[in-house]
Amino acid sequence: MTQASSLRANECATDLLTLDDVRAAARRIEGAVVRTPMMHSITLSEITGADVWLKFENLQFTAAYKERGALNALLQLTEEQRAKGVIAASAGNHSQGLSYHGRRLGVPVTIVMPSTTPSVKVMQTESVGGNVVLHGETFDEAYAHARELEAERGLTFVHPFDDPHVAAGQGTVALEMLEQKDDFDCLVVPIGGGGLMSGMATVAKALKPGIEMVGVQAALYPSMYSAVTGKDLPCGGDTLAEGIAVKEPGAFTRQIISELVDEVLLVEEPRLERAVSLLLQIEKTVVEGAGAAGLAAVLSYPEKFAGKTVGLVLCGGNIDTRLLANVLVRDLARSGRLARLRITLQDRPGALYKVMREFNDHDVNIIEIYHQRIFTTLPAKGLITEIECEARDGAQIDRLVKALEGKGYSVELAELA
Repeated sequence: MTQASSLRANECATDLLTLDDVRAAARRIEGAVVRTPMMHSITLSEITGADVWLKFENLQFTAAYKERGALNALLQLTEEQRAKGVIAASAGNHSQGLSYHGRRLGVPVTIVMPSTTPSVKVMQTESVGGNVVLHGETFDEAYAHARELEAERGLTFVHPFDDPHVAAGQGTVALEMLEQKDDFDCLVVPIGGGGLMSGMATVAKALKPGIEMVGVQAALYPSMYSAVTGKDLPCGGDTLAEGIAVKEPGAFTRQIISELVDEVLLVEEPRLERAVSLLLQIEKTVVEGAGAAGLAAVLSYPEKFAGKTVGLVLCGGNIDTRLLANVLVRDLARSGRLARLRITLQDRPGALYKVMREFNDHDVNIIEIYHQRIFTTLPAKGLITEIECEARDGAQIDRLVKALEGKGYSVELAELA
């Protein structure tokens, strides 16, 4: 495998990866990966003010585009390399894509993951053929161990993003998009380590030099943004978009992105949550946080995309079901359809009943009621009740709150960040 560490300083992006490289990758992987659909979203176009087209890479067998690059890399191994096997460090979509296609091709695949990796990710990787080795507490420790095993066992390391073969495979996403529709004004692409954007930008700029390539990173992990802008922003935290939560972007990918990508945007966590929720509600499709990053950017910077024909890559759909449920409920709360009201009452017969009548009069559905008499700073005859409720919209809740306050109740409305 060509390693990014061997790049020469005088090489430009067109030397590192070419349109012909990506076209060759497309021929290699044809028939072994899903040629995913790309569809126009009328409703998202109305919401954002842009003409929005979605590329459904979450419909790959492993629910992510990563298997394109993994397969292209596997297909260029020598017979000796195939026999010995490959190794990678990943707790995400790369591990599944590499394991799945390695099993198909009869190539042994070892994946090193931190010992803290959730068991569901370990099981998912093993279920598609990977041999998982748990080592260390962090990804960096797992990565270092993978490189040690590479040398000890004579394995071939397949980097999740910083490898031209991998990036060429990922670039086939742009080939398919531009073959179907050649009048995009811009493509909006999530960036973690940069493999997907490197491949897609190589294709798009070669076929349509005037197209705008916009990268997106979670604001908590602005590693590529910092690399290409020269800024030094803090990097870390618990992001919904863990698939692009990369602290150190690739050297190879950084060079291509710095030359071919017009702008990298940062998106905050509430926008990522909103994007995941909208895609499920409107397009009836499940995406992970990273997969929703493109839409999150269009929602966050509407003035940049207004009136433009925009292509978004839904790059993955692997999201924990409990996390997805939390995201959906939080979105309902932000939109005003769910609310929690904290109301101070006097502890006397009929007090709660009178409050319930106000909910009934305003047609607001009560979901749950919680009383607190003991752990409160109120007098002994006072109590606090918290009521979770459901309404048509925020305006309906506002009317209820005003009615309660008009009758002398102290009401606090819990809000999300």
